[in-house]
Amino acid sequence: MIHSVKFTCVIDTCAIHPLFVRDYLFWLAYYELFTPKWSSHIFDEWKRLLQEKGLNEEEIAKRIGRANAAFPDAMVTNYEKIIDGLTLPDPDDRHVMAAAIKTNANVIVTNNLKDFPEEYLKDFGLLAKTADDFITDIIDLNHEIAIKAFRSMVLARKNPAINDLEMLDCFRNNDLKNTANFLHALL
Repeated sequence: MIHSVKFTCVIDTCAIHPLFVRDYLFWLAYYELFTPKWSSHIFDEWKRLLQEKGLNEEEIAKRIGRANAAFPDAMVTNYEKIIDGLTLPDPDDRHVMAAAIKTNANVIVTNNLKDFPEEYLKDFGLLAKTADDFITDIIDLNHEIAIKAFRSMVLARKNPAINDLEMLDCFRNNDLKNTANFLHALL
């Protein structure tokens, strides 16, 4: 359980890449419900995913630039030397944990929980949560601001514009079923 809205989390690539998940996480961070952190490794993975989706370099640079401009203190640096000392089921995920350790994060937001064993993370004062669980915790901590962030996200959505219920359906189709159901009950 998250006990304070004054906490820091590292957002793994799998939570940054799906558009609707990323957008809501960013809106929640914009409203200061948590402090987001990421690393150059995470953005390198994001860039590869966007390339696989067929986006051109200019569009990719624009998306990454927007994220860094919106949260200029989010980029974690000097974490690389920690990577080799970590042991995870998937060695390719060690950079995420290293960034979390370096920035004294409380939570790693990832949908790959199997790659972040709970007992091992506890040794470093960390917790891994799926994007859905993390966001529902945020909503539970502050309904009003979480709804305000949701409505801001919906209103900012263009091309095409969508309403609240359509956005909730998008959430459900992007592994945010509990988030969508919780928000739906509050709206």
